[in-house]
Amino acid sequence: MKWVNHEIVTGVIAYTASADPLLAVCSMIGAIIPDRVEGNPRSSHLFWSWRSRHRGWSHWPLGYLLIALLVARMTPNLLHPADIGMPHIVFWLCVGALLHIAEDAVCGKVPLLTPWGKHGIRLFTVGSVTEYLFAISIVLVCYLIHTHFLVF
Repeated sequence: MKWVNHEIVTGVIAYTASADPLLAVCSMIGAIIPDRVEGNPRSSHLFWSWRSRHRGWSHWPLGYLLIALLVARMTPNLLHPADIGMPHIVFWLCVGALLHIAEDAVCGKVPLLTPWGKHGIRLFTVGSVTEYLFAISIVLVCYLIHTHFLVF
């Protein structure tokens, strides 16, 4: 997915789950971490070198999941905290990264159990009209869930 769609979809999902704008922003920042740590393909003179590393260890969900689970084990009220602290921020950064990986898995392949074995489906091509329709549909579903089923 394009970064803009990663951020929008992730932010909307996080806001639907938490009803907290700050936690949604934390997840939006987390949504660009997997791509950001790989570097910028436009600034590299070796695009194909970057491309060969793309969706590698930085897209391995188990690392982010382990961090999120450790933080969750030690921190009460992660979804609706009275006071937001560093554990909440770290948790929602990991949620954002995990959502990024899930979003990439529907438009290509990402690591699953190991950093080198990639799995996924290709529902659409990155940057296509279908990608934007997919993002809009996720936003609409979250809106319906938030307005009709959740009471905060």
